[in-house]
Amino acid sequence: MYFSSHNYQKIRVVFIFLLLLSPNILFADSGDISLPDFGDSAGSVISPTYERRLGQMFLKQVRQFSNIINDPEVESYIQALGYNLSSHTDNIEQPFKFFMIDNPTINAFAGPGGIIGINSGIILNSGSESELAGVVAHEIAHVTQRHLARTFEEAKKFNLPTAAAMIGALIIATQDPAAGQAAITGIAGFNVQNQINFTRENEEEADRIGISLLAKSGYDPRGMPSFFERLQKLSKFSQSNAPDFFRTHPLTTSRIADSRARAESFSKKSFKNSHTYELVRYKLLVKSLKMPKEAILFLRDRLENNEGSLEEKLPIRYGLAYAYLADRAFAHANQQIKHLLKNNSNDVAYLLLAAKLETEQSKYDDAFHIYKKAYELFPDYKPVVMAYGRALMDVGRAKETRDIMKNYERHHSHDLNSYALLGQAESALGNEIETAILHAEYYYLAGETKLAVEKLKFIKQRYKMDYYQEQRVTARLTELEYELELEEDIKI
Repeated sequence: MYFSSHNYQKIRVVFIFLLLLSPNILFADSGDISLPDFGDSAGSVISPTYERRLGQMFLKQVRQFSNIINDPEVESYIQALGYNLSSHTDNIEQPFKFFMIDNPTINAFAGPGGIIGINSGIILNSGSESELAGVVAHEIAHVTQRHLARTFEEAKKFNLPTAAAMIGALIIATQDPAAGQAAITGIAGFNVQNQINFTRENEEEADRIGISLLAKSGYDPRGMPSFFERLQKLSKFSQSNAPDFFRTHPLTTSRIADSRARAESFSKKSFKNSHTYELVRYKLLVKSLKMPKEAILFLRDRLENNEGSLEEKLPIRYGLAYAYLADRAFAHANQQIKHLLKNNSNDVAYLLLAAKLETEQSKYDDAFHIYKKAYELFPDYKPVVMAYGRALMDVGRAKETRDIMKNYERHHSHDLNSYALLGQAESALGNEIETAILHAEYYYLAGETKLAVEKLKFIKQRYKMDYYQEQRVTARLTELEYELELEEDIKI
């Protein structure tokens, strides 16, 4: 995730103005405020509702300036892992949004409102699923313990502008630790050492809560200290070459030792990486290399020199098949996929890869039959729903695409990809009003609120709607006009 200096400044300005615009909402009327006990007293400083609002705007900025991975399988995996962990927290009402960013650097961050981003470099450099889960659990703990709100509480001891500048600096730090640290140290009148100490308290608490969360969720609690030790080796103990994660999550030898001791207090069990973790890791490996042939050579060598069991070799074959497909070496890809399906003809990842191979060769009918089988086996799995919906569109069955997407939305919220697919189906069916409404929602989710407002205004002027449609459009226009006014005030 690479940001220009202009974009760093823009993000900082966004959040500084956000806070300055609504100080009465952000800070509760109260007397002297001191550091809270580990609990929920930070709720008296920044309300959960307002924090969620900050989170929505923060996520829109992340979408606009970073490369979020939209691959449905990668997206579904990191969300499933995150929701498994968060479901075992004491605060199950706290909403979360997990996503992965296409960036090989080792970093992760927790934003306001339960927004948690994980760089692909985390999973690529992890040695086990428990190590990856340890990073996510650590970020979840930052959210559930309301560390961001506590930072406001600490900053309020100085003044409101300082608090606003602090959050701007922290948001910058999620994207560039060095720039974020420079912003923090540049805040006039702020006791930097006090903030550093406060941050260490947060980190130690996130370690403690996160390790317990790993154990409750079925992962190895030793995954967290193990990952810390792995990063320390990668950086060769040199802070100048340290991973970004070290800069946003300061580590010391004593802290690593403490986390190791705490993890060892849990009983030892046998932990095994999930099948999906292995497949997603190899898929991301192929995506991370500039040329598919690099991945082919690397994975072919690994496959030939792997002395493990057939089961252990399957994820390597999956990655190799994906690399061959990326290189459009279809015959070689087909050879590897046959190996995979021979082992398990109903594995959802293998079926999706096989169907993708047929689609890439414009064999849409063959692809359709594979997708249909996958949908019959896994009708609620988002990657399958999306892939089958597109396959239906490819063979001219738009109504069925709309029907399965409508059924999907009964239990799941839409994202950019699902809005786009549903919009294509409505358009193919000649439903101009519904298509236009979906376009407006797509624009808003993509961070283009002005375009969304303009689209809704156009709908009201251009089309004769039924009562239900008119009420929907009018209500949504009122909401988005307010959002646009706020965005323009803070110069987003």
